[in-house]
Amino acid sequence: MTRFAFIVRVFVSIVAIVSAGCGSPSTGGDARPAATKPKIALIMKSLANEFFSTMAQGARQHHDANTTTYDLIVNGIKNETDLAEQVNLVEQMIAQQVNAIVIAPADSKALVPVLKRASGAGILVVNIDNKLDGDALKQAGLNAPFVGPDNRAGARTVGEALAKRLQAGDKVAIVEGIPTAFNGQQRRLGFEDAMKAANLQIVGVQSGRWEMETANSVAAAMLNAHADLKAILCANDSMALGAVSAIQAAGKTGKVLVAGFDNISAVRPLLEKGAIVATADQHADRLAVFGIEAALKILRGEAPPADQTTAIDLVTK
Repeated sequence: MTRFAFIVRVFVSIVAIVSAGCGSPSTGGDARPAATKPKIALIMKSLANEFFSTMAQGARQHHDANTTTYDLIVNGIKNETDLAEQVNLVEQMIAQQVNAIVIAPADSKALVPVLKRASGAGILVVNIDNKLDGDALKQAGLNAPFVGPDNRAGARTVGEALAKRLQAGDKVAIVEGIPTAFNGQQRRLGFEDAMKAANLQIVGVQSGRWEMETANSVAAAMLNAHADLKAILCANDSMALGAVSAIQAAGKTGKVLVAGFDNISAVRPLLEKGAIVATADQHADRLAVFGIEAALKILRGEAPPADQTTAIDLVTK
């Protein structure tokens, strides 16, 4: 074999090997890389709260209808105060290199540092339900658009509905959520706006930490301290259920009114009976969906990161 023939044979062999490795049209291969679906992580507060279990269900249903558009990871914590676990969930999502985190933070300040780390890793952060603290975001240099309702306006509307059932000078009390949660702060302020406008006397404000059992104990103490108490306004429906139970135990059913917030299914029979006067529906089944859709639009470059105010409706008998 001549040297030239040898070189030609080696060249042909190399071409054949490379061609086999790359695939050919006859095998159905596509030289264009497939588009990667964005991976969205939804991180919520306590899944023991019906509001967040409904939120999770709505998000899963949206994903089921859009499986070709994005992938979804759904997470939640055991109780409203488990901040360490929620921080851990964010860390896990950073490790999994998701494209976006849609989060209902358990605390408006404590989650900012870990969300800043997520942003630094190239992950889009979209804030839903409970707004992150503005000063903490500014200090961290984190841009996290908020998608959710105006909690103060919603609570004021609920308070106004309750006030129509009372007389000027009547004594009322407020069971607020976790004091460091922005949505809890806003709901308390909304209740206070309505009570002051109606010339009602607020005799106490205490935290029920979003939980029914804690609110039950707080409401029982309020009833004991103020024999002429006329109403208890609760910053979520779980706490409203606790207040109703305390009123029943005190033998004051029908004498002390209750208002809530969230419109979970458990309060609807009590609305019909009048045990709860009013609540606010911020559409739990759609709230995470609004955040997911906002994240997808931002990731596609169709919209800038910007706050969005979602609907909230008064619910009465």
